[in-house]
Amino acid sequence: MSNKIPFTEVRVSSLTCITNKAQSFYWDTKTPCLGVRVTSTGAKAYIFEVKLFGKTIRITIGNTDSWALGQAQNEARRLKVLVDAGIDPRQEKTDKQAQAEAKAAEIKRQNVIVADMWTEYIEAGKTKWGELHCNDHIRLASAGGEKKQRTKGVRKAGVLSSLMGLRFVELTEEVLIAWLQNESIERATQAALGYRLLRAFVRWAHEDQRYTGIVDPQIFGVRKVKEKVQKPNAKKDDTLSREHLTAWFDAVLNIPNHSIRVYLISLVLTGARPHQEMAMLKWDDVGFEWGGRLVLHDKIEGERIIPLPPFLAHLIKQLPRINEYVYWSETAEHGHITNVYNTHSKALKAAGLPHVSLHGLRRSFSNLAEWAEAPEGVIKQIMGHAPTDTHNRVYKNRPLDLLRLWHHKIEAWILKEAGIEFIPAPVPAKSHLRVVNG
Repeated sequence: MSNKIPFTEVRVSSLTCITNKAQSFYWDTKTPCLGVRVTSTGAKAYIFEVKLFGKTIRITIGNTDSWALGQAQNEARRLKVLVDAGIDPRQEKTDKQAQAEAKAAEIKRQNVIVADMWTEYIEAGKTKWGELHCNDHIRLASAGGEKKQRTKGVRKAGVLSSLMGLRFVELTEEVLIAWLQNESIERATQAALGYRLLRAFVRWAHEDQRYTGIVDPQIFGVRKVKEKVQKPNAKKDDTLSREHLTAWFDAVLNIPNHSIRVYLISLVLTGARPHQEMAMLKWDDVGFEWGGRLVLHDKIEGERIIPLPPFLAHLIKQLPRINEYVYWSETAEHGHITNVYNTHSKALKAAGLPHVSLHGLRRSFSNLAEWAEAPEGVIKQIMGHAPTDTHNRVYKNRPLDLLRLWHHKIEAWILKEAGIEFIPAPVPAKSHLRVVNG
């Protein structure tokens, strides 16, 4: 049988593979370059074969059961036109496949859900964030319904929860405005916090190749959006005043839990951030030699070293070394204290003092240090505040000895105002403190 024949539907269906051959080829005399390949297993397909730039190229058009003869002939003619124009049909196929894959990927990108990205965002950031910051992301996106731990009832949905079910592409300027208007009615402060977290999230997504260009981070700076965000106000009453010190220290020094007692005092005497810096302080971060120092893991520099003033050093030395954390807790999951709110509130109530948050104790250090006439740059460097003026930002990085000079003065002033006389003896174990009445 000749391998060149005028194809008909009947003839194509009757073609067989030559005995002892793995495959046989037959060519249509009506349509140049169109053939049928028949394998020894009986599989049969239309093919297109031609020379391009001196090289033979072969393309499978499709199974003869799926393609009608007329369709295969038309496809062969179309491919021949491409070859005559110097175009490799295989590249055309590759390009179409790439286009199809790109289209499918874009559809997938456009349909990604905010909640899925939010979970991924938290996973990517939690190794760099503090515990409180990480918990804020979880809490504000929570759907609510969980039973409250300290009071009756269930938790309300977080301010960001209504956005979690949206497709990321639906996070538009109009949606932001409507969300802020709705959430700011009853919880404007939480809505403002949610706005800031969401803005950072969109910036992260914009820098990720998978999500870039879906939502423009600039929408958070649009005036109509920013107008709906409550401006943060300084908490004027959330600090210890000079006249509060005697009552506060007297109440805190009587807290039964030694770890919490020293922890609270450390916030007032160092201005450290309560959660990610002081609560997570490890024994490896404490040095008593050469005048003492603390290594704090802050959110700006990643790590900063501050002096360990003598009274605080005296208190820390008395703490038992139960685990790696200075302020250990036998009940907390991570081994360090995480929630001293109730204990501090009871101490404030016993002292007859107004409410002061843990972060308020940090702010108290800043105010009290000014009373001790410490330079602003020194206070900011001890507290881990980013300098705002050019002189401190570019030129000033005070050595630890200079910070220690001022930090000791600040602690001494605070203790004097609190009515506490601390006399460090040559041997630290003989140090003692005495409460001076009046």
